[in-house]
Formats: sequence, C-alpha cells, structure tokens
Amino acid sequence: MDFALSESQLMIRQMVRDFATKELAPLAADLDRESRFPHEIIKKMAALDLFALPFSEEYGGTGDGYLAYVIAVEEISKACASTGITYAAHCSIGTGPVNLFGTEEQKLKWITPCAKGEMLAAFGLTEPDAGSDAGSTKTTAVLDGDQWVINGTKCFITNASQAGMVIVTAVTEPGQGTRGISSFIVPTATAGYSVTAPYEKLGLKASDTAEIILEDVHVPKDNLLGKRGEGFKQFLLVLDGGRISIGALSVGIAQAALDAALAYAKERKQFGQPISKFQAIQFKLADMATRIELARLAVHRAAWLKDQGLPHTREAAIAKLFASETAVAAALEAIQIFGGYGYTKEYPVERYLRDAKLMEIGEGTSEIQRLVIARQLGC
Repeated sequence: MDFALSESQLMIRQMVRDFATKELAPLAADLDRESRFPHEIIKKMAALDLFALPFSEEYGGTGDGYLAYVIAVEEISKACASTGITYAAHCSIGTGPVNLFGTEEQKLKWITPCAKGEMLAAFGLTEPDAGSDAGSTKTTAVLDGDQWVINGTKCFITNASQAGMVIVTAVTEPGQGTRGISSFIVPTATAGYSVTAPYEKLGLKASDTAEIILEDVHVPKDNLLGKRGEGFKQFLLVLDGGRISIGALSVGIAQAALDAALAYAKERKQFGQPISKFQAIQFKLADMATRIELARLAVHRAAWLKDQGLPHTREAAIAKLFASETAVAAALEAIQIFGGYGYTKEYPVERYLRDAKLMEIGEGTSEIQRLVIARQLGC
C-alpha cells in the first residue's frame, strides 16, 4: 500500500499552500468581518488553474484528478474556509454534474469556462421543504415545445449570486416520486431567474449563500442533463464527490485550528513555563493531530477511489462524517487552549468554530452520513 503523493501532487500542494499563505490568509479575517466575497482571490485562483484541476484537458482542465483537487481544497480552506467552500461548491457540485452526465456538447460549452474560472457554477438542490428529504422536491419543469419551463425555489445555495450557471433539480414526472426528478443546466442570465439577498450566517461569511427564485424560467430542451427522470440518481452520485470535498475543507479548518493552538501553546506562559509543557495541553494537541491525520487519510482514500472510477459512496460518507466532526472538535479544543482569548475576535479560532459547524450540516448532515454508511453496510 502506497500512501505517498505523486511528485505532481506534492508540487500542487506546495504551490497552493504558498498562494494561500501569502495571498489569502492575510485577508481572511477582513473578508469574514465584512462578509465580502473574495473576487480578486477567485481571479488569482483561476490564473493558477486551480479550477481546472479535476477536469480533463479536452474540456479546459489540467487532468490532475480529484485527489489533486481535494489537496488544493484543504490548503485554501486552511487559510480561508469561505473561499474554500466557494471553490469546492463550484468544482464538485456545480461543474461536477455536467462532467458526470453531460453530453459532449454540454461539456464543451459549460465545463470549459468553469474550468478556466471564467464563470462560477452552483447546484440548486435544497428547497424550503426538501432538505435532507431531497426526494420531496417541489420545483417543476414542464416541456413546452422545444423549451423547459421551470418554476420553484431553491435555498441555501452556495455561489447563487455569483454563478453564471446553476444545475437545478425539478419534477418532470409528477406522482413518480424520486423517479420523476430531472436535472437541468440553467444559465443565470435567463429571464425569470432571480436571487434573494444573501443570508446572514454564523460562519463562512465571505461565501455567497442565497435563495434562488425561478419564475417561468425557459431553458432549451437540450439543457436537460442526462436522462429525464434520473435527476435523483444523478445528485446522489454528485453528492458523493461533494462530500469528499467537504471532508477536505473540514481537514483544512481543523489543521488551521491545530496550527494556531500549537503556536499559542508554545508562546503562552503560565506558572513559569509555556502551557505546551503541561500534559493537559499536550493531550489535547495530540488528540487533535491524531484525528486530523486520520481524517486526511479518509479524504484522500475516497478521492483516490473516485479517480480510479471505483465505488466510493461509503468512503465519501465516512470521510465527510469523520472530517467534519473532527473540524468542530479541533476548533473547540483550540478555543479551550486559548482560554478567554479564544473567545474573542482577536484570534482566529472563534472563526474556525463558526466556519466548521456548517461542515456537519451541508451536503448531508452527520445524521444523513450515518444513514448512508449504515445502508452501505446492508442495514
């Protein structure tokens, strides 16, 4: 068993780490405080071909694969989780569906600008009455001649206001349950497409999260993604990839929390010595490091399986579950190590906790991950 990263993957990690450290980390606190979308950072990421990593060269990608991509997600998220989720949502669940189920024409038309970072993508799945129960989708799509007419509302959509293209799930066969849902490519410039004001969130404040309103949105018949009625099957596969990237995002937050806690513990003196010399603090740091390493291995394993075209539903759920809960635990421990200072905005650990919490909710709650894993076990 070879756990080593390739030379190319190591180079990508170092390149992204250098960029995140120099360009992104110094801005993260301001972006969070101002709830400011990182437009300039996104442009710089595009110039570095970061959006191209998981996609093949024929569609404007670099062909480096999903493992290289999640390595980049971790490094970006370690510096700024808001930018990390913007990046992850764009690549995994925004552009990913076209990569998995699109026709050759659709891939050339939509993946190419997304891989080049010329436009952002989003995934419109969640609705006010269809969260974990995504099969209860109420948005409808009716075929009218050579166009689909889409009506409905999608909520908690990352990149909603910034995207040039959104994948939207809608009911095309009423009464058929999960077998009546289809997926569509919806250009955001289409008449009838609108976005509400961004949510005021606990964390990830520099990411764009809003509600999408679709009122008689007409899209060409050819914008149907894959086969009619297979949208539910499609988004289950899409979410497998999304969960891997959320796992990587979680590892990035957790690593940031550990790095901050370790540095502080070495500097903070009590009773005449650095608190890192006290066993109580050492055990906290050791437990954080152990969980983070295991979470990273789980994420890399799931990404490797995806790159190999092998089944990875269980592994993706395991990675997302363990990594997200590790991120929250690591942020909490970091605050405890900082003591009263950790509860202030003077240090970044309070931001890590606020950002980490969504990892246990988005793209399937921890409870849903446990259900997925149990079903994969044959329960």
